[in-house]
Amino acid sequence: MRGHLAMVVALVAAIPLAAGQVAAAQAPGWVIPTAVKKLPNGLTVVVSEDHSSPTFGLSVVYKVGFRLEPKGRTGFAHLFEHMMFEGTPDSPKGVFNRVIEGGGGVNNGSTRFDYTDYIESAPVSALEPVLWLEADRMRALDLSIENLNNQRDVVKEEIRVNVKNRPYGLFFWTDLCGLAFDRWENAHDGYGSFTDLDAAKIEDVRAFHTTFYAPNNAVIGIAGDVKADDVFALVEKLFGGIPPQAAPTQPQLSEKLGEKERTLTQSDQFAQVPAVAIGYRMPEPGNPDYIPAWVLGDLLVSGDASRLYQSLIKGKELFINLDGGLHWPLGNAITNGGPTMLVIFGLYKPVGPGAQMVDAVQHEIDAIAKDGVGKAELERVKTKMISDLYTNLEMLIYRADALAVRQALTGDAASINQVPAQIAAVSASDIKRVAAKYLTVPNRSWIDRLPAAKAQAAAK
Repeated sequence: MRGHLAMVVALVAAIPLAAGQVAAAQAPGWVIPTAVKKLPNGLTVVVSEDHSSPTFGLSVVYKVGFRLEPKGRTGFAHLFEHMMFEGTPDSPKGVFNRVIEGGGGVNNGSTRFDYTDYIESAPVSALEPVLWLEADRMRALDLSIENLNNQRDVVKEEIRVNVKNRPYGLFFWTDLCGLAFDRWENAHDGYGSFTDLDAAKIEDVRAFHTTFYAPNNAVIGIAGDVKADDVFALVEKLFGGIPPQAAPTQPQLSEKLGEKERTLTQSDQFAQVPAVAIGYRMPEPGNPDYIPAWVLGDLLVSGDASRLYQSLIKGKELFINLDGGLHWPLGNAITNGGPTMLVIFGLYKPVGPGAQMVDAVQHEIDAIAKDGVGKAELERVKTKMISDLYTNLEMLIYRADALAVRQALTGDAASINQVPAQIAAVSASDIKRVAAKYLTVPNRSWIDRLPAAKAQAAAK
């Protein structure tokens, strides 16, 4: 993912706002101005004016991620993210990076469950060239067999480095999803398998670009020292001639809560200490329990003051570290558009079996389900979440991305302004209810990842 996997962006109903309209937030505090326009070819543009510096952040979001890639082509959305940097007839490979980075800008791309995004930031004088480059690769990407073979090898090497030849790989994401979910779209390894990548043909790549990289399947977000009407006119000039395509078929994604615990033990030849990854199926966006579930995840595992850190690392000294949250590790509540989990991942001390560690985690959760949480603890967590939200949105590149992702997933970019109030409104009774309903043993899946020698001994 071009190094973007570790950079989990903390941020990223469907009637678009009229051109130039500024959306009013319902939440108190900082209000992000948003103007939205939909072009005749279906491309949606979101602009947030900010004249504090002569720069801009830009995000192009395509509504395709792991969940929409073809069966038998696991990792295809990820592969195609790499293909987008292979150049066009008018801007050959390397031109995109040279134009942006040569002018002092930065760029990146990432693939997530529900979308793929391409983000850039540069001086505002570079806006038109950067938009031209984005329009050029939307219109006429160089989809040659040579480029496919090259990027297929790049992705396979990335899998070797990030999954196959490092401790723990990504089992807390890829393997845990495979264990916890029933639908292929939610359960398969979106990072990619060598078998499926090798089976990809150039015809598959061209069809993928035609279907998913069409203007009517994309959202452009721009935040910075710009005027909304000027941006709308510029985007229409550069992108308006790209024809729309038939809308992609949307699969059924919903998952029921689990009825029986699922467990798996794995061996890891690179690991020095064991680890567990625990996942609970959670409600989808729009459910009244969704935002409380997000707050509960942060309360449990976000930072040194979190409930599990204080109890199981500092207190009982069972774990070496703990991480996780709602929709972790590839985003959070705002960057998710479908079924997800609340994940708890940690390396634990070899003082007992993995089941003991999972029971220790469950004990803390059950205490919340039974007794709730104190006002001071809950307010601390919510204050930190709102502060982190604002901190990320201050950066233009992340603000543009958050608005584009929000527009793509909900049809309402301006709803980002409602999030602080939604977090602030979560009550102790909400936390107690969500813990009791979702963070249960029957709804739990967990993987015990053991160092190879320890796994062999356990097997005997």
